[in-house]
Order: sequence, then structure tokens, then C-alpha cells
Amino acid sequence: MANTFGVHGMVWVGGWSAAEAEKAVASTAECGYDLIELPALDPAAFDVDLTSRLLDKHGLRAAASLGLDEATDVSSEDGAVVGAGRRRLADALTLVRDLGGDYLGGVVFSKLGRYTEPVTERGRSHSIESIGWLADRAADSGITIGVEVCNRYETNVINTVEQALAFVDEVDRPNVVAHLDTYHMNIEETSMREPVLAAHRAGKLGYVHVGESHRGQLGTGTIDWPAFFGALAEVGYDGTITFESFSSAVVDRSLSSTLAIWRNTWDDSLELARGARAFLRDHVG
Repeated sequence: MANTFGVHGMVWVGGWSAAEAEKAVASTAECGYDLIELPALDPAAFDVDLTSRLLDKHGLRAAASLGLDEATDVSSEDGAVVGAGRRRLADALTLVRDLGGDYLGGVVFSKLGRYTEPVTERGRSHSIESIGWLADRAADSGITIGVEVCNRYETNVINTVEQALAFVDEVDRPNVVAHLDTYHMNIEETSMREPVLAAHRAGKLGYVHVGESHRGQLGTGTIDWPAFFGALAEVGYDGTITFESFSSAVVDRSLSSTLAIWRNTWDDSLELARGARAFLRDHVG
């Protein structure tokens, strides 16, 4: 089977108004992608009917991702905060279900942002329990939950594939997988190959983000792409590969602050997305 190629919605827009949704979906199709990954930071704000019509019109599939915030951090020791986080995750799950999607991922296990101390034992337990709870709800709709391996400046729960696999093992649900991201791997891992093999051996290689070391155009930074794509080919990965990139020219202001996007890493979304699709075509197929 051939891979599904996706692009993150924030390559195109910083929100999801009717005009933004039309631009993002139409542009994704124009550039030859199969899927758009919806940035569901506020899942309740999406117009599901409009989004569904646009996806049908342009022949695209949808997935969704998000990162929680301080008030919805399911790795908090505060039960009320954990409860708020579960409600946010449930809203995101409903969005994916209503759009006919089958994947919800991202930093769904903690807040997206810098912490000042390690996760506590109780906080990690809350996180594991919350993802188990979410996975049980997701299973009813055939939806997979991905825990994204993210760098130390954006979470204190899962920074390496090894940690992700241990977390997934403790959650112990068949529809919970490891979500690999080359931008984060380039910061935290010692190899771009071995984490892919480890996730595959565990049967948990479920979703892939490709992002360059500087968040810009693929192939213009320092990531060892031959090692990474070689590993994907070696294990026969045929799942989704989604291009993710952020620039202060487009990204939502709150996310720009969270991710420390202080400059325009690019200005032309269309040029960027076309270049990334060509890069993937050359390296994957």
C-alpha cells in the first residue's frame, strides 16, 4: 500500500473561519496531498458541516492534532484541570468522528509548552489514565490515538521514542500508537533510524510528522533524511506522513508564543507546501 501524504493546516492558516477553511482545504488539494491535519486547539470552534463539505468537494481526508494548555493539562496533579483536559480531548475526538477521520494525535497527554520541573508520579498517572479513557471512547468510532514524541521545551512527559513506547505500553490499548516527528527527533534522539525501528518492533509506529530542523522547507536544514526515510522503507511503513511547518507569518499567535516561533521561517505557504510535496515524492514515492 502507498503512504498517505498530509499537510498540517497551519501551513495555510492561523484559524478556521469559513474563508480560512476554504483556503486551507483547497490549497492542500491543489498541492497534491491526500489529507489535511486539522489544528484542533479549540475543537469546538470548528464548523463541522462546512469542513465536511469542503473535504468532500476537494477529495481529501482529515486527521486532527492538538496540544493541551495550562488549564487542560491531563498530566496535572489537579483533578479539576485533568477533567477539563478530558473534555477538550472528547471535543477533539468528536470532531474527528464527525468528519469521518480515523486519527487524533499530538501532545494529548500534557500541556504543550515549557515546564519548570519534571512530571510528577501522580501527574504521569493522570496522563496515562486519561489517554486510556480517550482510547476507549475512540475505539467505538474506529479512531486511533497517537502520542507525539515532543522535545523537552514543549512537554516533560514524552521526549523520546523510548519514553513513548513505555507510556503506550502502560496505557495498554490497541488503538494507541507512537507518533514520530523528525523536528523533535532531531533534538532529542541520537539517531534518525533507530527510533523508527524500535517503534516498528513494538508494533506501535502509527503516524509520522516530517518537519525540518529550522521549521522551514524540507531538505534545507540539518536533518538526516536518508537515514530516516531509509528506516521507514526498511520497516515497510505505509501509514500517513504529514508535513508540518510553522512560521510567524501564519501561525496562531498563542501557538507562536508556545512554540517560540519568533520569525518568519517562510512567507509563501504555497511555495513551501509544493516544495515539501516534491521532496516527499522524491524520497518516498
